[in-house]
Amino acid sequence: MFDLLLSFCGNLLLGVALGGVGGLFGIGGGLIAIPVLGMFYGMDQQLAQGTALVMIAPNVLIGFWRYRQRNKLDLRAASMLGGSAMLVTYLTAWYATVIASSTLHFAFAVFMGILGCYLLWNLLSRKPLTPTRTALGLNYLPVVGVIGGAVSGFFGVGGGVVAPPALVAFFGMTQTAAQGMALALVSPGAVVALCTFAYAGHVNWQIGLPLAIGGILSVSSGVALAHRLPERRLRLCFSSALIVLAGWLMLRG
Repeated sequence: MFDLLLSFCGNLLLGVALGGVGGLFGIGGGLIAIPVLGMFYGMDQQLAQGTALVMIAPNVLIGFWRYRQRNKLDLRAASMLGGSAMLVTYLTAWYATVIASSTLHFAFAVFMGILGCYLLWNLLSRKPLTPTRTALGLNYLPVVGVIGGAVSGFFGVGGGVVAPPALVAFFGMTQTAAQGMALALVSPGAVVALCTFAYAGHVNWQIGLPLAIGGILSVSSGVALAHRLPERRLRLCFSSALIVLAGWLMLRG
């Protein structure tokens, strides 16, 4: 009994740390949680992604709810993004549960490396994304939903990173509105992906639930801290960390 309590408290504290990182960097919780679960808990790629989704799903739902409290979001557009993402999220999440763990592990490492390089390039170029002269209509939003949903389903994370640049550049949204819409895209998809991984037996609930509780407790503090620290330095550290982690995952194989 004491060992179970000690394990629960340790996982809770890890969830607090990961939730704080997620709030601090905006997109960091799940991306960091998956390699951490692989490194320190010896989980294969599918189990790490499924267990991380236990923490990710409530955090993105809470994030979207709080974002709606502070910003005006087009609910029709949000529904189009979330709805179009759900089906493809299920299909790619299902595929991720049946392929070889080593293949998924390598693909995730490559994805992290590309994402880290993109974020670093975007940061160092100092050229913010600007809308195109003629913004696309809402009828094209499902394209973004499908792409973001596919990434989220396969890797368990990433849809919220892929969507904002497209929403700013091609749909004329502001950066803040695009970030809110990205949460609308990933929120239902995270639940679908979690259910898919759980059905396939790729979730460790004993570890995932305290991670989720810890994340819920700390994500807001991470967001608050992010507004008090130099954003450029934070983003530089995060993108560099992704590149280093990607290289380590590839070497680890």
